[in-house]
Amino acid sequence: MAHKIATEYVNATMQMTDVQMDQFLQGKRGSTLQMRVGVLEGGGHAIMLEDESGEEVHLPFERRNGMYVCELSCRLVNPKLTNEVRKLFAAFKGSGRVNRIYRGFTMSYDYHEGTVQRIAQLADGECSLVYEHKDTAGELERLFQSHAAEIEIKVIQDRVNALLDERLKSTSITHTQNIDEQLRLYNHRLFILEA
Repeated sequence: MAHKIATEYVNATMQMTDVQMDQFLQGKRGSTLQMRVGVLEGGGHAIMLEDESGEEVHLPFERRNGMYVCELSCRLVNPKLTNEVRKLFAAFKGSGRVNRIYRGFTMSYDYHEGTVQRIAQLADGECSLVYEHKDTAGELERLFQSHAAEIEIKVIQDRVNALLDERLKSTSITHTQNIDEQLRLYNHRLFILEA
């Protein structure tokens, strides 16, 4: 089994509500990690977590749109501190890149709102894709919508052909104008569907 050397958070973000921030601050009281909290301008918090080895991580939570938002880039070595930040990142649906560094290779995880989107193994300058999230339900929905548009286009084309035949037979100017208005509306709808 490979031995992990470090974990890096690269341009990672996580956010929490006021209630979640209170729960986080209360929940760390019984932890083996030391926590110091400072207050930033604008009502944010500067939180520093430190383990018994002296390794520390700074978590600057700024207030934005009623949320506490933390932007984080750091490298952690100690397993206790690494595990604590991992739990925070998962609990508060973090986004960004997390690199787990092993001797000879790195596993790179791209997260979006707490969900792994992509995993790649980096070794000797090579990158090999291990996993990539596929939005199967979304793809099926888009395919269905695409098919529905094709069906509607076919129905409109059939209706336009019928209206054109009817226009050729029409002897009334009013009736011809009504047909022309319907054709204009169908033309507009076809333009939207085909775009």
